[in-house]
Amino acid sequence: MISFTVRMKFRTEDRQRVAEILTALARESREEPGCVSYDPHIVDGEPDMVVIYEQYKDQKAVDAHRASPHFREYVVGGLYQMMLDRQVENLTLVA
Repeated sequence: MISFTVRMKFRTEDRQRVAEILTALARESREEPGCVSYDPHIVDGEPDMVVIYEQYKDQKAVDAHRASPHFREYVVGGLYQMMLDRQVENLTLVA
């Protein structure tokens, strides 16, 4: 199992568009065969900060996600164009 979070900061004026993109991205990502969980969040008290919790069956599933048409459209062509900062945290399951 591969789990990680992606933390992204956006401009206030992009908040509505970011929410629209995240809604479509989550819907399509959750349909991928190797996707276990794809959950975007807005951070309480920081409405311009997004955290996405992602979990996949294996590295092959992660690679398939990143090669998908919806990733290219919504992430590469959308979120990456608007974000001010991005951090990825790789997680190790404890129990």
